[in-house]
Amino acid sequence: MEKRTSVKLFEQKQVRTIWDEEKEKWYFSIVDIIAVLTESPRARKYWNALKTKLSSEGSQLSHDMGQLKMEAADGKMRITDVADTQQILRLIQSIPSKKAEPFKVWLAKVGTERIDEIEDPELAFERAMEIYLQKGYSKEWINQRLKSIEVRKELTDEWELRGVKQGLEYALLTNEITKAWSGLSVRNYKKYKGLKKENLRDNMSNLELVLNMLAEATTTEISKEKKPETFNESKKIANQGGTIAGNTRKEIEEKTGKEVVTKLSAKKYLGEK
Repeated sequence: MEKRTSVKLFEQKQVRTIWDEEKEKWYFSIVDIIAVLTESPRARKYWNALKTKLSSEGSQLSHDMGQLKMEAADGKMRITDVADTQQILRLIQSIPSKKAEPFKVWLAKVGTERIDEIEDPELAFERAMEIYLQKGYSKEWINQRLKSIEVRKELTDEWELRGVKQGLEYALLTNEITKAWSGLSVRNYKKYKGLKKENLRDNMSNLELVLNMLAEATTTEISKEKKPETFNESKKIANQGGTIAGNTRKEIEEKTGKEVVTKLSAKKYLGEK
């Protein structure tokens, strides 16, 4: 399991982090987060007291968190309590601090928006459009990306109809499609582009997006005709849909002399450094 360590600055204070490539998650030092939010000189003691309080309230949060080795102030690698992003956001809600308040307000806002989007899915597209524009994407690319979301939804609806389970099975089938059309697994594709948590599709060129859509749309249509009854049958269909798009990719590369799958990420498309 490959892990990469780094230090992030939060208001000029260090927060130690570790990137777990296998799980594709950032893990944060809990005592560092607490030190930033509470400005307590004894963050470890504060955390121990908070763990006791959470346990007495019946919270499983402290039990779910893990431990990893991180570099301490003396330069030695020592075991420390860590949490992923979701756990950190939950933890922040338990810390009475002026610095934690903006995070709590933001979490409430995000929760409200998510409820609104469930009631009116069109709002999700409108917010997506707004976010992409703020990030500097062109309207042409955004329209393509939103169309890819629609194509993806049709595919997952078909998978749900065929009894494919959300989560791992969706991920396995997606990986099968991606590898068949691009020649790379999702993980290797992201690594090729230098991505971590970033969305792979958000870092595709127009042509990459089109071929990915072709692969997923073709998989959907084949599945509708074949009506697979098992996961393995759906996996074969995913490979077939991806292979059709993969053959198209090879033809394009043969005619243009250029590789379709590019190392360019969104930052490079947008001219960021």
